[in-house]
Amino acid sequence: MSFTPPSRSPSGPRRRSLLASAAGAGAALLTGCSASDSSSETTKGSSSAADRARARAARDSEGLAARYEVVLAAHPALAARLSPLRAEVVRHAEAFGGGKRASATPSASASSASSSPAASASAPAAGVPAREEDALAELASAERALADRRTKALEEVPGELARLLASVAAAGAVHVYLLAEGRK
Repeated sequence: MSFTPPSRSPSGPRRRSLLASAAGAGAALLTGCSASDSSSETTKGSSSAADRARARAARDSEGLAARYEVVLAAHPALAARLSPLRAEVVRHAEAFGGGKRASATPSASASSASSSPAASASAPAAGVPAREEDALAELASAERALADRRTKALEEVPGELARLLASVAAAGAVHVYLLAEGRK
């Protein structure tokens, strides 16, 4: 007579079915709530919070683009290095629904600033460091602070806006690297 061990089938759900259920629940969480239920207060509140976050992100990008313009006007030799980064910041503002103030060309700002002696004398007063390295460090610091704020805001905004904020924050981190690259 041979001995057969008892069957070891688990009494509950299998590991695969649990993992599949968890993956499905995770996908549902990432998708977020449906916008079709607009009658609920939470959806209305979340929509207006998302609108405020989007407007704030657009203003932040517009302000950063303006800062790039000021640095470009004070240090025209940095144009080859800063113009592509500034153009990206302008696109970020546009992606958030802004871009009205940020879309002015830096050359127009630079020409209007250089047309009057008082305006060109005010460039150092605008807070642009005299040394190019310091100006780059200041821009890198502004990019880093903005990327950090956007990363922290991810928890407060709905799906698509969170993905956009995360993408723009990552781009800001790359800008920090590119701005700091010349200081090594």
